[in-house]
Amino acid sequence: MEMSVFPRISLKPEVTNFLQSVFLNKEVLAAVGHQEAESRFQKLLRCLSHPPSYTCVRASTHLAPLEEIRLKLAEELAKQMGQCSGEEASLQILTHPQIPDVLLLPVDGPRHVEQVSSEVVVGAQCGSAVLRGAHVFAPGIVASPKYMKAGDVVSVFSDLEGRCTRGATSFQGKRAFVGNGVARMDRSSLFCSDEPVKGVGVQMVEPLYQSPSFDGVLPSLVFLQNLPSVVAGHVLGPRPGERVLDMCAAPGGKTCHIAVLMRDQGKVVALDRIRNKIDRILENAQALQLRSIKAFCFNSTQAVSGDAAPQAEEPPYPPESFDRVLLDAPCSGLGQRPNMGTTWSLKEICSYQPLQRKLFQAAVKLLKRGGVLVYSTCTVTLAENEEQVAWALRTFPCLSLQPQEPHIGSEGMLGAGLSPEQLRLLQRFRPELSWDQTGTAAPLSCRADRDTIGFFIAKFLKT
Repeated sequence: MEMSVFPRISLKPEVTNFLQSVFLNKEVLAAVGHQEAESRFQKLLRCLSHPPSYTCVRASTHLAPLEEIRLKLAEELAKQMGQCSGEEASLQILTHPQIPDVLLLPVDGPRHVEQVSSEVVVGAQCGSAVLRGAHVFAPGIVASPKYMKAGDVVSVFSDLEGRCTRGATSFQGKRAFVGNGVARMDRSSLFCSDEPVKGVGVQMVEPLYQSPSFDGVLPSLVFLQNLPSVVAGHVLGPRPGERVLDMCAAPGGKTCHIAVLMRDQGKVVALDRIRNKIDRILENAQALQLRSIKAFCFNSTQAVSGDAAPQAEEPPYPPESFDRVLLDAPCSGLGQRPNMGTTWSLKEICSYQPLQRKLFQAAVKLLKRGGVLVYSTCTVTLAENEEQVAWALRTFPCLSLQPQEPHIGSEGMLGAGLSPEQLRLLQRFRPELSWDQTGTAAPLSCRADRDTIGFFIAKFLKT
């Protein structure tokens, strides 16, 4: 697949320059030299627009043994692929060598797909979802041919800069081809209806990246979750009977994982600022038969109270209320894959550090002495990752970095003035270190730990 067909991530020039200065900082240049640092940065820009070479699902091992879930999943997906392609599909589903509740499914791509003349344009977010196995849902479609009818074969393109006018009949701006599909709706029902459109607009039949769709597949037994997010739950290490706080909990994947790791014994408090996200967490908990989860719509920066009862049920909570705290912080999200483009300004990218620090301060206050705090993000900047660790260690003498188990990512990145020992205790998932377009040669179980989203984990003990 030509790189011109599948471009690197589309960013505003100011954001590209900023990221380049991060990845070519003085400490990195002194350690690896200009050429290697530049090469890593260019690989990062390229790999971010591609999906990882596998799909990771977390299995509900509290409801059934892993092997039973693996066989059920194989059965379900074989049915799905039989329906799509009319051939007997043999799907490889592997277990992870170190993480006991993870299943890995290879993704095939980028494949050679011939484009057709009818073109549908979708938003960048929708395009990214297609690269991970989704069909095109109607709200994601921004342009279609003038006379498009249900049943037409169309090529689907992602609008990288968000410049396509909704309802257009064609678009020549910056875009990326993501595969071919069959229209399931006429143009008129997409753009001429007064009601918001719902349902599948284009069913993908020849995606550039072939991976199974998990829509409605074993909803209580498998949960789509990026591998580093699953690792973060294990690093937190919650135990039965503890009180654990998940500060920015939506959509609830990590919350439910924490409850499972505690064998549903104890209490998991999930906070999030957005009401409908709280409903989603509670729905997930119910589907997974988890009773230890309590979720509240609340701003975690204000979760510490001076005068609440020691075992307060609802937020805010008195200091030292929790045995463990997970702060999976709101962030610039620049590690997400595939991400073909973001229209964010540099100001937006850099706006998260102060909020993360406010949340961190609340987390430290709410944590008991002897308790564990895990801080994580899905971004690649130093300001939101290693610099936050350096700040935390300066600001809170009661905190010390702890070894992480499992530690399958790289160590922390140079550039924030941390010592080699401190960097070794951090876990940064860096797909750019091993990424190349032919990277499918290594066995999947080896690739899985390297070909991830960009992600960061730090684990602290409060003394």
